[in-house]
Amino acid sequence: MDPIRLTCTRMTKCVIVLALSIVVVTNAASEPRPVDDRGPIPTDEQLIIDLFEASSPSVAHITTVQVRRDRFSLNLFEIPQGTGSGFVWDTQGHIVTNYHVLQGAQLARVTLSDQTTWDAKLVGVAPDKDLAVIKIEASAEELRAIPLGVSKDLKVGQKVLAIGNPFGLDQTLTTGIISGLGREINSRSQRPIQDVIQTDAAINPGNSGGPLLDSAGRLIGVNTAIFSPSGAYAGVGFAVPVDTVNRIVPELIEHGRVIRPGFGVRIDNGYLNRRLRVTGVIIMDVIPRSAAADAGMKGMRWGAFGRYSIGDTIVAIDGEDVKDGNGMLTILEEYEVGDEVTVTLRCKGKVRNVQVKLRAVN
Repeated sequence: MDPIRLTCTRMTKCVIVLALSIVVVTNAASEPRPVDDRGPIPTDEQLIIDLFEASSPSVAHITTVQVRRDRFSLNLFEIPQGTGSGFVWDTQGHIVTNYHVLQGAQLARVTLSDQTTWDAKLVGVAPDKDLAVIKIEASAEELRAIPLGVSKDLKVGQKVLAIGNPFGLDQTLTTGIISGLGREINSRSQRPIQDVIQTDAAINPGNSGGPLLDSAGRLIGVNTAIFSPSGAYAGVGFAVPVDTVNRIVPELIEHGRVIRPGFGVRIDNGYLNRRLRVTGVIIMDVIPRSAAADAGMKGMRWGAFGRYSIGDTIVAIDGEDVKDGNGMLTILEEYEVGDEVTVTLRCKGKVRNVQVKLRAVN
């Protein structure tokens, strides 16, 4: 036999055997394995599933944009700025979120759980509490207001759930517990937000403004910040307590801003306190016809060549010591416009008390 022909014949036989082998393997793998019976979902898992299905229709995805004009064509175009979360406050279309989610944006769009998207208009902001309210024109049938809870009786160790849109991934659920209570963080205005809830439920960029829920599906906080040296989630998240939210949001809806009670004084930003080592709030100026003016409070006096003399320093309100401006404003948050308080003043070493009826201030 021709050796060349013999070689070809052997190769042909090898190919035939290989093809048969492939057919055999393919036929053996074509039958799917039988599925094992899973059994019933455990009760605790089913509770979380039910809670998410009931709460997610109240959670919204917020997208913010800036409008720019092309320098050559003069056409307007939109630049995506960021995303965040929010939740339906009522059936009138009010959506609550963080102030920093909207900060610097010119337009905001809200996507509901049914994937409908709505242009939103700004209702009001409270930078000191990192809260904001926007409004969409959806019908009451399309809106499901989130159930409200309370935060004053929370306990460390309670289960919590966070629903939001981390990294733009809408309707994401994370779970955890309350890790701490009574925390204090700074807002974007550098004013302290007190009684903040600490949780280990995963909160990432995009979760801001979303709800923190208790195991009954009630709102107990608004997710607002994380503590992370690296910028990624590190197991420590913070939420503005719902008691604060429930006090601030109605004012934003009615007035567009928070109506704060005050005296009508301009105060030192802390520079003079540090320089002169003075404890309390130095009154720089008293606004004419204000509550402070009616009570006889005195501001600083300026003389020739830039010389000045300090007038009154606020050292206590209703017996509670005042250490600085933030401390004074925090104390006043516990009062309402029209309340009367006793203000303790120190002037040139002498201490006196005056009665002041609080008025609305900007």
